[in-house]
Amino acid sequence: MPRWLAHTIVIAALAGLLAAAFAAGDYTWNWAGVWEYRSLLVRGWLTTVAISLAALVASLAIGLAAALCLESRWRFVEAVGRVYVELIRGTPLLVQLLIGFYVVASAVGIGNRYVVGTLVLAAFSGAYMAEIIRGGLAAIPATQRDSARAIGLTPVQTLRFVIIPQAVRLVLPPVAGQLVSLIKDSSLLSVIAISEFTLAAQEVNSFTYSTLESYLPLAAGYLALTLPLSALSRWLEKRFRFEA
Repeated sequence: MPRWLAHTIVIAALAGLLAAAFAAGDYTWNWAGVWEYRSLLVRGWLTTVAISLAALVASLAIGLAAALCLESRWRFVEAVGRVYVELIRGTPLLVQLLIGFYVVASAVGIGNRYVVGTLVLAAFSGAYMAEIIRGGLAAIPATQRDSARAIGLTPVQTLRFVIIPQAVRLVLPPVAGQLVSLIKDSSLLSVIAISEFTLAAQEVNSFTYSTLESYLPLAAGYLALTLPLSALSRWLEKRFRFEA
């Protein structure tokens, strides 16, 4: 059976089950009321897209820098990376957002809640990225580094031509999973009054009292962001695949 056909059958079966469940619930839909606030949902979705894209790029940069700190031979540099990773991974994002906006941002004079929310979200995801990247680098056998030095490659050339191509292939699946989680974690930005997609859905629900009609577009909007990211990850994984 072709892969696309199998996926189509599964999706159709799932859609059928959901449709049957909604039909059995005898729910009275109110799409007209939600449609009046469609512009609010669109603006919230676009805000989520912008924040997520900025946080994606920043989290990758932060994760790479922290991973290099974790691999450093200098004790102080390694300690900075380790404390950052353990502190961020050991505390909830909700608490980090509140402290980041109401304490840290106020102390340094940053009043733009969108900038603060993006930075906190990137720092949160960057800690997980750091461990993923560190694990990918550590998975490359030391004999390959020795072989690269034996043929005269510099440390930078070894990293570029030997280590990184293999590490990228290893870390792509977990990195893609973390990026998907980052997009969904952006829903917590509503706690610092950022008008992103989730807050927009909550406002529409409060205006119309139509819970399902308000939150079903929310699910569809997040799928529209995460599914292309997962597809890109699979394409890159094939692109970097090589026979052992």
